Amino acid sequence: MSLIAEPDITFINDELKGQKIDRINRKIKDVQDIFFDKKTLAAMDPEIMVYEVESYFPVENNTEGGLFYGITYIYPGKVGNEYFMTKGHFHAIRNRGEFYCTIHGEGMLLLMDEDNNTWGERMYPGSIHYIKGNTAHRTVNTGSTVLSFSAFWPSDAGHDYTTISKHGFSKILVEKDGQPQLVDR
Repeated sequence: MSLIAEPDITFINDELKGQKIDRINRKIKDVQDIFFDKKTLAAMDPEIMVYEVESYFPVENNTEGGLFYGITYIYPGKVGNEYFMTKGHFHAIRNRGEFYCTIHGEGMLLLMDEDNNTWGERMYPGSIHYIKGNTAHRTVNTGSTVLSFSAFWPSDAGHDYTTISKHGFSKILVEKDGQPQLVDR
């Protein structure tokens, strides 16, 4: 038995590689509930890619004390004046935190507490973001290239997408005068 082993996963050429990588993608048709300009949304090709996620789950879901790892790739684009973004979520176990580390591109991490206070943090290569527990989060690509970032979260955190799907964030990020601006819904 060797005491030296190869890692289960690698990150090469901006892609996670390994046998236990889970990949999902979200196209316009999958994220209808997150954009407010329904008229523009209805006129768009439903097959346009909005974002992709690669995840590594080294332990079973809901394992206390375990960690998951993932990389999200959000494509540049807009629905009306709203930038392409992820669905956003709270954690099912609300007090669980998470780290995001920006790899490429420009964007915004939108955060909302349980009192519906919403704010943003600018994302750029090398920026590291701590998302404390009890905070909803979503990411938005405000640039002209793919925004990619890695995430580290507790394997027992779970995801509550339903709350955001039903109620949204209290503010949305739009392009106004060529700049991203948070505005009330």
